[in-house]
Amino acid sequence: MTPNGPAGAVSDDADGRDALVEVVALGESMVTFLPSRPGRLADVPSFERGIGGAESNVACVLASAGHSARWVSRVGADGFGDHLVETIASYGVDTSAVRRDPARPTGIYFRTAGDRATDAHEVVYYRAGSAASAMSPGNVPREQLDSGRVLHLSGITAALSADCLALLRELTAARHGRPLVSFDVNHRVHLWSGQEPGGVLLGLARSCDLVFVGEDEAEAAWGVTGGPAAIRAALPEPRALVVKQGARGATLFERGAGMAPAGDRPAESGPADTVTFVPSLCVDVVAPVGAGDAFAAGFLSATLRGLSARDRLRHGHLIAAAALTVPGDLAAPPARDHADRLAAADDEAWETLRLGPGWTAAVTRADEEVPTP
Repeated sequence: MTPNGPAGAVSDDADGRDALVEVVALGESMVTFLPSRPGRLADVPSFERGIGGAESNVACVLASAGHSARWVSRVGADGFGDHLVETIASYGVDTSAVRRDPARPTGIYFRTAGDRATDAHEVVYYRAGSAASAMSPGNVPREQLDSGRVLHLSGITAALSADCLALLRELTAARHGRPLVSFDVNHRVHLWSGQEPGGVLLGLARSCDLVFVGEDEAEAAWGVTGGPAAIRAALPEPRALVVKQGARGATLFERGAGMAPAGDRPAESGPADTVTFVPSLCVDVVAPVGAGDAFAAGFLSATLRGLSARDRLRHGHLIAAAALTVPGDLAAPPARDHADRLAAADDEAWETLRLGPGWTAAVTRADEEVPTP
């Protein structure tokens, strides 16, 4: 895979890489139970079933946006595993590489609705010893993982078990023919059981081609303060680094004219970074869950399409806004032409745009001014 077209575009190798799969996502997905009404978990009388998982969320959004995506994982040989595979497949994701584990269960979790003023919510996980935690270099089909243009991973998988960490280290190691590796740091303190994850996550991130990390994550995991430039200084190796700055926006640091996989490019740092900042949108938030995964999906979608740095960040913000304006982890992305028109707005229009529930269903015509939902 070599750079091709506008900055950030990725193209297929001539080595026979499966051109029909654009993104392969590896990671655990769980059945999630959402409360029927606000309140403490102790007080909620019933829950609605959904799905949640950082990497499968990315795959589902990409498939919904018209890309080919494959999810690779392990689930239990139980009804929850059936539900996950069937639901994720219903988004158009290829689930043929998902393996069933008769000895381990599918993970589940419960959460309460967040309070809009304080973002206070409860989350309780039942994932210890899950089928996905048994993923290892020996039981995950490598040919499936290497079958796409992009391999998307996250730091959550590294926290599940020693075998999962060994798998991620193997997948992120530089090697000939490696797909472009996208890595979302996804620092989750509660998953590490008292371990110190900073060095692990930093080592994995340094081995990848495209990295997503929040300012808050960089401070919590690595003690890095001082903004995006300081984070880039701590992570000089990735060809592209996206620093998410919460309500302020996101900054992209990108080196060179494209994003070739580490296994196929020289180790030297090359030319200086191009730095692009795009402010966040004003969003009427329904629930904060899933926004980071949606941002990654929007950015990857625009990268696969060869869009400019500004538009890749804008598409990340737009797909994140879709997730923020629904109660669950997953939201239907806007139609591509709708998102493209919003992303093409001038700076003043972008900064005054306000998005609320239902905005992704808005119908606009190319010859009309895009309305503010």
